[in-house]
Amino acid sequence: CFRHRALDLFFRAVYTETKFQTAKENRAMLYVCSALLAAALLGLDQWLKHYVTVNIPLGEAQPLLPGVVELRTVHNYGAAWSSFSGMRWILVAVTSLIVLAVAVVLVRRIVRHPLGVVSGALIISGGVGNIADRVRLGYVVDMFNLEFIHYPVFNVADCCIVGGAVLAVVYYLWFYEKYDKREEHHGTTDSEGNG
Repeated sequence: CFRHRALDLFFRAVYTETKFQTAKENRAMLYVCSALLAAALLGLDQWLKHYVTVNIPLGEAQPLLPGVVELRTVHNYGAAWSSFSGMRWILVAVTSLIVLAVAVVLVRRIVRHPLGVVSGALIISGGVGNIADRVRLGYVVDMFNLEFIHYPVFNVADCCIVGGAVLAVVYYLWFYEKYDKREEHHGTTDSEGNG
């Protein structure tokens, strides 16, 4: 019986170690895939901005999905709905702080659930895309104009930021408490109680 017990403990230890390694590998893969997604979307954002700048004169449009969305070259000197127009360096600083804060949350693994990690990657990708424009050009190049509703022209980076923010809210409301919230210890510890 001792041998069976020893073998049982051994196999449990191996299984637990394998399970731990698999979870660790899955987490690493999640971060790698999220980083690749962020890089791909950043590349798409920058390529599309370059495309419309070269091929569509400022203020003019080219059909993309007729009746739904067109490509229109717009220079946005502010933020959403052209708010904070002309405050280039303040917008760069605020956006940089937000991107840095999200990066710290991901690097320190405060957020570990896949939905939270993907939302952070999207926010970082979109933020970096718009920061690059503001630093390099002094404005953000927008191009998607919805034809069926009066809405500000936007770009891929804006889609990433909004999509990431929506996913972050969903993550926080339904997943954070269950998967990522750190337990707080209340009361006194043994050393405090005995001291």
